[in-house]
Amino acid sequence: MALNYLWIAFFLIAFMVGLVRLIFFGDVDVFPEMMNATFDSAKTGFNISLGLTGALTLWMGLMRIGEKGGMIAVMSRLIGPFFSRLFPELPKNHPAYGSMMMNIAANMLGLDNAATPVGLKAMQELQSTNKSNDTASNAQIMFLVLNTSGLTIIPISVMAIRASELASNPSDIFLPILLATFFSTIVGIIAVSVVQRINLFDKVILAYLGGFSVLIGGFIYYLTSLSKDEVNTVSLLGANLLLFSVIITFILMAIRKKVNVYDAFIDGAKEGFNIAIKIIPFLVAILVAVGVFRASGTMDFLLEGVRAFCVFIGVDTRFVDALPTAFMKPLSGGAARGMMVEAIHTHGVDSFAGRMASTIQGSTDTTFYVLAVYFGSVGIKKTRHALSCGLIADFAGIIASILLAYLFFG
Repeated sequence: MALNYLWIAFFLIAFMVGLVRLIFFGDVDVFPEMMNATFDSAKTGFNISLGLTGALTLWMGLMRIGEKGGMIAVMSRLIGPFFSRLFPELPKNHPAYGSMMMNIAANMLGLDNAATPVGLKAMQELQSTNKSNDTASNAQIMFLVLNTSGLTIIPISVMAIRASELASNPSDIFLPILLATFFSTIVGIIAVSVVQRINLFDKVILAYLGGFSVLIGGFIYYLTSLSKDEVNTVSLLGANLLLFSVIITFILMAIRKKVNVYDAFIDGAKEGFNIAIKIIPFLVAILVAVGVFRASGTMDFLLEGVRAFCVFIGVDTRFVDALPTAFMKPLSGGAARGMMVEAIHTHGVDSFAGRMASTIQGSTDTTFYVLAVYFGSVGIKKTRHALSCGLIADFAGIIASILLAYLFFG
């Protein structure tokens, strides 16, 4: 629903701004430029979708190998003790634990198609313990915020788009996204825990959150001690070494379970190809709307206002060009993806704005979409603090993305 309103608003606002420019400023080129933008954006959306087929086919094939090899089950066991503390009202050994852990593990691996079905199943199982059919329970809210915070180990779609746009190294945003999603998830957990009065000083919770925080903090401290060129070298080497190690781990685990690795790859690759084809209409739709919005001058007007304010308070303004992706991210994943692609096309795939927009795109999930789908599946109408905590996690992820972009690419 939110995307519907956004899409309509892009066209109506662009039309009104175009009329103002034509009538009051005599700009006779504005409407030809807007119409040209529709055709150019439609062509861009189609070309990007086709360019995605190779990368998505590759990574969905690799992810299927990991899935068959039992990677989701391993990750579920690793985070099991942590989950039992985050959901104190959920009975021990409740079937929802298994579904939730599989959902989070699949999201971390970028397996969106596998994550959503088990996520909906988990929400239904959580509903069985809900004392009010139309009001979100504490457990349901915690689960939803864990989803919206979007902890991701392998940002497949973002890397695929960067590859299709001929980035010099499509995976250079891997570490920044990993760190940004970590901060988003930590802040989301803390926000929900404070509202629900979950004991964050529990030994198990402290061990998980504290251990990861120290590890991430130490890594960032190490990066701040390096020069820009050294940070770039460490980032590229670390990201690609880790990614290739994941691939080898998936293959070895599949071999151990006597999985036909090649057949598993082909099955996943077919799914990746189908996904690339299916997103063509969605990508074309949002890129055309964004293209018209920018061609009317509205986008530039908004961004220049923010840029002028930043200059006034003495803040670096390079991040402003990536803000449209940040504005759209909580509302619509498709719109945010369109804004990211638009930033890449306007400023360059390897530009500071292009890399920052890519990092923001991978930093969190889409709060309003997740809220609508997951709560809608079980008839929840009263969401309580789910939206506010989800938006807090989004905000943390976006701020972290901006700061990390300056650290890695600034």
